Amino acid sequence: MYGFTIVENLQKIDEDIKRHELKYHKQRVLVSKEFTFDAAHHLHCYEGKCKNLHGHTYKVIFGISGYVDDIGIVIDFGDMKQIWKEKIEIHLDHRYLNDTLPKMNTTAENMVVWIYEKMEDALSNYPNHCRVEFVKLYETPTSYAEARREWMTNE
Repeated sequence: MYGFTIVENLQKIDEDIKRHELKYHKQRVLVSKEFTFDAAHHLHCYEGKCKNLHGHTYKVIFGISGYVDDIGIVIDFGDMKQIWKEKIEIHLDHRYLNDTLPKMNTTAENMVVWIYEKMEDALSNYPNHCRVEFVKLYETPTSYAEARREWMTNE
């Protein structure tokens, strides 16, 4: 039914498809990208093993929404990676989080809001009305904290 085919005539812009056809709709779309980082921290005022210095391999998932541009893209995944690398990851990866983050207890709940705010700030001048819809921060493969646009009190 769906056999293998060889594309013999690669579609050419302005011949086979016109530039105005590249944008298919005018809807807001959510795109997502995830990253990992390794870091050490400890918790203050906590009676449990996390009061001691320890580390995690964290996973961060961003959900960013916006309207597609003239070629059908909300935000380039490469741009998301650049923002992550230049604005956020430098404070997190292979760091002692109690030193590199603002004065806070370095709980997943506090960190996810800080990450949300950093990405939202980086997108403030980005085209296509891009905005952060959610950030999930996994501290372990089965435990995460989440910040969502509708929960943020300053929005």
